[in-house]
Amino acid sequence: MNLIFDSFWRAVAYCMHPRVMVLSLLPLVLMVPLALGLGYFYWEPAIDWVRASLESSSIINHVWSWLQGVGAGGLKSVVAPLIVVFAVTPLIVVVCLLAVAMLMTPALVSLVAKRRFGQLERKHGGSLVFSVLWSLGSTVLAIAAMVVSIPLWLVPPLILVLPPLIWGWLTYRVMAFDALAEHASADERRTIFREHRGWLLGIGVLSGYLGAAPSLIWASGVLFVVMAPILVPIAIWIYTLVFAFSSLWFTHYCLAALQTLRAQALVVPPTPTITPEATSIPAPVVPHATSSPDQPQP
Repeated sequence: MNLIFDSFWRAVAYCMHPRVMVLSLLPLVLMVPLALGLGYFYWEPAIDWVRASLESSSIINHVWSWLQGVGAGGLKSVVAPLIVVFAVTPLIVVVCLLAVAMLMTPALVSLVAKRRFGQLERKHGGSLVFSVLWSLGSTVLAIAAMVVSIPLWLVPPLILVLPPLIWGWLTYRVMAFDALAEHASADERRTIFREHRGWLLGIGVLSGYLGAAPSLIWASGVLFVVMAPILVPIAIWIYTLVFAFSSLWFTHYCLAALQTLRAQALVVPPTPTITPEATSIPAPVVPHATSSPDQPQP
């Protein structure tokens, strides 16, 4: 518990570092043109397709009529854009996460290691290729879990639990691996994942809930279309900062856990060795005969 709170406050402090603020702009340079470009070419066709799908349903038409009767007919114009936003948001989150993992996490790990863990040996237990494959494999599993769990979102409490839990698991898998790739050996990484899995997953889930905040700004860009060119980049930048904070949190936690693991390995008392001399049976001591005082000395 102390480790998780200590790493949390350290991550908050490191987010204010000028280097971190500059690094947070790198994924933004990649993501904003991509998001605006896709929005320019596919936004209107996507909304038209969603509206056509909604209007073809008799149940939805009854809902529109009911809303019109209660004076809330204006909601009809924002339902289709919101559906598109909710459909696109997971994609934006995944791309932001991977962009942070590739463009920021190595620099953040180096920053934390240099300032706090300068004496920690680097064992290079994870290569770049393996890290990329690990991230892509985890992303595929998370997307599959998200798609399979969509029907469960109709149950009101689960929609507040399942998506953050899935994104938290993905964040934990990607960020924790990258945090340990440079310093830990493969055995050490597996040990930390096994002994700290619950805490690492908790950090990921909390990061997933923090990642829900930019969605409000992202949705505001839909409701206020004129402000979208400003609100969308702000939302993406906040996504980037959230994942940068998560990366710093995982880095502080994992490197501290690695340092503790190695310190514990050093204090283990050595197994005593048994030498042949220790196992030999001492010979019995035979008392020497003493001469009587009456006997003449030679």
